[in-house]
Amino acid sequence: MTAPKPQPQPPLRVAVIIGSLREGRIAPTVADWFTTQATEHAPTTHFDIIDVATLNLPEIHPSWSHERTPEQAELAARIQHADAYVIITPEYNHSFPAHLKHLIDLHYTEWRAKPVGFVSYGGVAGGLRAVEQLRLVFAELHCVTVRDSVSFHKVTPDHFAADGPAHDPEGAPGAAKVLLDQLDWWAHALRTARAERPYR
Repeated sequence: MTAPKPQPQPPLRVAVIIGSLREGRIAPTVADWFTTQATEHAPTTHFDIIDVATLNLPEIHPSWSHERTPEQAELAARIQHADAYVIITPEYNHSFPAHLKHLIDLHYTEWRAKPVGFVSYGGVAGGLRAVEQLRLVFAELHCVTVRDSVSFHKVTPDHFAADGPAHDPEGAPGAAKVLLDQLDWWAHALRTARAERPYR
């Protein structure tokens, strides 16, 4: 008996979330570099850029019974439809930006049973302390955070070019590939698992 051929899977959808709102931020530059790396590595994957600086988030956290505005509902749908997430974050005072946390906290079931990767930047620590705290946040939201991340140390606008930081021309693309490989594995595995057995 011939085994049935596996059905083609739809392309993955990855939401790339830019978490910085600070004046003079370099987060969009880091995000542009990463999405360039990502589209070259996974050309069939759809990358949706969600930038906290362009969102009209409510100033006060609404109750769960609150009816979302059309704009808020659209954002929730974008998060819901993603198979995986990549968070672009700086490190502020050993942690991550408040507006990023606000965006995360405004949603709950949308995140569940999906993988999250991190691209961070900062001073000596390269944003890794922010990433470690974000891992705890996403664990509470029932997400899987991939082990390897991309981090840029001592990065300033002058040091970061379109092809990555000038002082690390080779390491960053390699780290991005490892991150994307892990994210791809988990995204496919968890999407299949959610389809076969809804996560509760």
